[in-house]
Amino acid sequence: MLILETVLLVVYFAVLVMLSFYGLHRYKMAWLYYKHKDDVPVPLRNYAEDELPVVTVQLPCFNERYVIERLIDVVAALDWPADRLEIQVLDDSTDDTVDIARAAVARWKALGVDIKCIHRTDRTGYKAGALENGMEQARGQFIAVFDADFIPPADFLRKTMDHFTDDGIGMVQARWDHINRNHSMLTEIQSVLLDGHFVIEHTARHRSGRFFNFNGTAGIWRREVIADAGGWQHDTLTEDLDLSYRAQCKGWRFVFLKDVLAPAEIPVEMNAFKAQQHRWAKGSIQTARKLLPYILSCDLPFKVKLEAFTHLSNNIAYLLMIVLSLLMPLATVIRIHRGWHETMLVDLPVFALATFSVCFFYVLSQRENGRSWWDSIRFLPAVLSVGIGLSVNNCKAVIEALVGHQTPFVRTPKYAVTTESKTQSWMASAYIKRMTFMPAIELSFALWFGVAVFYALAQGVSAAASLPFLLLFQLGFLYVGLSSWLQTSRLFRKRAPAPAP
Repeated sequence: MLILETVLLVVYFAVLVMLSFYGLHRYKMAWLYYKHKDDVPVPLRNYAEDELPVVTVQLPCFNERYVIERLIDVVAALDWPADRLEIQVLDDSTDDTVDIARAAVARWKALGVDIKCIHRTDRTGYKAGALENGMEQARGQFIAVFDADFIPPADFLRKTMDHFTDDGIGMVQARWDHINRNHSMLTEIQSVLLDGHFVIEHTARHRSGRFFNFNGTAGIWRREVIADAGGWQHDTLTEDLDLSYRAQCKGWRFVFLKDVLAPAEIPVEMNAFKAQQHRWAKGSIQTARKLLPYILSCDLPFKVKLEAFTHLSNNIAYLLMIVLSLLMPLATVIRIHRGWHETMLVDLPVFALATFSVCFFYVLSQRENGRSWWDSIRFLPAVLSVGIGLSVNNCKAVIEALVGHQTPFVRTPKYAVTTESKTQSWMASAYIKRMTFMPAIELSFALWFGVAVFYALAQGVSAAASLPFLLLFQLGFLYVGLSSWLQTSRLFRKRAPAPAP
């Protein structure tokens, strides 16, 4: 029995050490951010009005009846010479989005805007295929991309295009902003997660000379870069990440503009959020399998290779989190029997390294985003819990990527929800996903930790150090699992008002 306990604790400790590697990486990103905080990118020069290049704006969409007209209207109003602005609505829809998009396109075309709707009935390549198909018909030297939930400001091109006066710049990425940040706790959590990625990670990577990626939207490509890097490819679910690394390995430089904001809608429904996270997690591991051998063999600085490895492999942490979740309650029982000294001196510091770095990272991103200390910390427990609760969903994605299991591109549904939205009409949307088996697994993990919490409470002071972490895991799995189940239930949808057409 003693041998079994020792083996279990050794495995548990090894998982914590591996997770702490990614925890240390967050500290590294924060340090690089502060080191290069004042290194704001500036254009080589500004375009003269008569030399502004032709820009093709691509709007890829699939079944976006609630937001497609809004997107077309704001993009048609972009401040750019009419003879040098082309808009392509790349519509792969199978519902009434097709009619809505065509009507909006016709309305703007009658007003003199160079806009067209390119509808595909064959979704080969999904979003990557639509972008590639549109580029074959585009006349622009530069390609801007906006997903259906984005609302780019009229001066977006004015604030970004001048960076292309440097012939070595291949892509310019703006920061995502959130039009429905305060809509619910779930949207607040996602805002914090995205702010950490954009404010800290993107800024740190770009300004320190490491690779960073186009985020699939709210960015502009030099057209020749796409072709030079091999074009849009659809053998991963993150065609944006894949193309970004291929282009940078070719020597093209990217620019991230932290202070240029592109507002967008965050998923308001748990299953939509999970579908998005599944796609991102699986796609990043697919890209790692595809490109890491090439990246590591390239003539690149060590710091670039190390960051590429860490960035592309980061979602492996979800696989480790599932192992940790299975072992933690058992390890808690063993540690309680062995005494609190072992907990305080050995595994608690390692666990803290893996956990507290997340807190520091996201508090920093919120403070840099201009939020108060209270606003920066009040959602941290929820952010940590939801990150844990997503482990089952994202672990599935990682395993699928590692074994080469192919799945279709599942787009994230949008409902035109803003912070000011007072109704919950999205609950009755036709885009709500059907029930899957995942909530049952997540709720099983919640029950597993519920037993551990009950046991720890019964032990009193000897289990005090373990209790906060056990509760964090239990609540995370409970919230994600319960939300996923409730939001796909028929009762939930029947109680919701009908969405606007």
